[in-house]
Amino acid sequence: MLFRNSFGLSVSLTVVLASLWMFGPAGQTLCAADAAEAAGPLRIGWASTDITPEKPVVLVGFSSARISEGVLDPITATALVLESGRDGKPDEIAILVSVDLVGIGNDLRDLVRKKVGQAVPEIDVAKIVLNATHTHCAPAYSTSPDMTEKLAKLGIDVSVQWSPWGIDMGVMSPVEYIEFAAGRIAGAIEQAWKSRRPGGVSFGLSHAVVGHNRLTAYYDGHSQMYGATNRPDFSHVEGYEDHAVNLLYTWDGDGKLTGVAINVACPSQVSGGSRITADYWHDARNELRQRLGERLFVLPQCSAAGDQSPVVMVEKSAESRMERLSGRNRRQQIAVRIADAVTAILPAMEKHIERAPVLVHRVAEVELSRRQLSEADIKTPRATHHRPQVESVEQAFERLLGEYRKLRQELEAQPERKQKRGWFGPITAVYWRLARASRVLDRYELQKTQPTMPVPVHVIRLGEMVIATNPFELYLDFGAQMKARSKAVQTFVVELADGGGFGYLPTQRSVAGGAYGAIPESTLIGPDGGRQLVERTLELIASVWADE
Repeated sequence: MLFRNSFGLSVSLTVVLASLWMFGPAGQTLCAADAAEAAGPLRIGWASTDITPEKPVVLVGFSSARISEGVLDPITATALVLESGRDGKPDEIAILVSVDLVGIGNDLRDLVRKKVGQAVPEIDVAKIVLNATHTHCAPAYSTSPDMTEKLAKLGIDVSVQWSPWGIDMGVMSPVEYIEFAAGRIAGAIEQAWKSRRPGGVSFGLSHAVVGHNRLTAYYDGHSQMYGATNRPDFSHVEGYEDHAVNLLYTWDGDGKLTGVAINVACPSQVSGGSRITADYWHDARNELRQRLGERLFVLPQCSAAGDQSPVVMVEKSAESRMERLSGRNRRQQIAVRIADAVTAILPAMEKHIERAPVLVHRVAEVELSRRQLSEADIKTPRATHHRPQVESVEQAFERLLGEYRKLRQELEAQPERKQKRGWFGPITAVYWRLARASRVLDRYELQKTQPTMPVPVHVIRLGEMVIATNPFELYLDFGAQMKARSKAVQTFVVELADGGGFGYLPTQRSVAGGAYGAIPESTLIGPDGGRQLVERTLELIASVWADE
């Protein structure tokens, strides 16, 4: 198993763990006495690891399954450990882990924490927060035991390991991938922990055009995800766009740049197809390392961006022309913009390194109101983005259940069909829609006894800046509210963090427009819960300044 450590070398985990105590950040030999003498208030450790599976997997991010057909570029997990000291002893920690996946499932998060806890008992695993970059060409990372249980009552056997898709596709299952990825991610965290050394940080704000609001609004009041903008009834792009690039730089004891956390309001969603890829973050890492050194660690974070994407909605032809003229494709264009943003403020960041910033890490479960579904939401016939039939949710469930049974029976009767390329497409597409309808019906009943649900939130103060996480595909307006009202000088909002299955969290205007991310099938929490999330997050941010 290969890792990149804080010295930028690719080495086996065994060699890393045997040698970490020997070398300082500049490669000098350190004895125990020297290390104690050099200890400072802030200690920093980095590591990264390849989490690309070695055999075919199911890719997620669209409404039917895809089987991976090779690797376009590797997907990685990058870990950053921040530890403050007091009286020569550890006082507070924050462990940030960025992962090139669509999201962070509870199964993956919990297994990573379990493995870290077993390997490094001194780490408070609750202070480990994983976030996803949201590439749509990465392996499945979660299961759906609720569907296994429901279908069993209907006489249909679907194993938990294939519960997200309803059929065994004969490749590495999500359960197998979770075990594989969790082991490597936990190993990277352990390595970053054991490689922590005295260092400093600086934070700054830059800008780059990366994400665009992807919701097109029309004169009749409805909005559509990726709707055409060249129609006569096109009115406007539905929401705000945030081109801020929030940057956290780390430095070793000699003032050498070791890594950078980069927070942008855009998922890594340029690429599609069936090859595994980290999307534009792969190109951004390469561009930054060409400019700043091959040993640089890069930790991406997706800010509130549930209604954003890298797809250009207006001036598409002009953008395409510039790609041709520059000789850079869309991913490369974004990579250059991000690298420009990082390097533009680097001279100022070098002059403002903090080596003893206040570090406070609060972890909370905040109760948010569920999106209340009405009887009309369940019984009124309507079409959706992924379901053109005009039917109620109840009707959709019954129709899709019948179609799923029929497709399964046909595959069981004619197993030779599985030899055809893409045989799994129709049945997984039906099952995906069936699961969505099923969960809406379940939620309608659940809200009667459980009107709220707990949601994990991390708030990490580092000097005068703060990082605030949430597990949603959070619409950008809510992130803007947090940043505008935050007590911190600079606020990094991080979505798709520390848990999975929470879905989109849309604004009221998006619910009114009826676009994909705002319909009942796509959401557990509605606009009221979004405002509650903003308020609870701001309260937590204020609390980390309370002692002052």
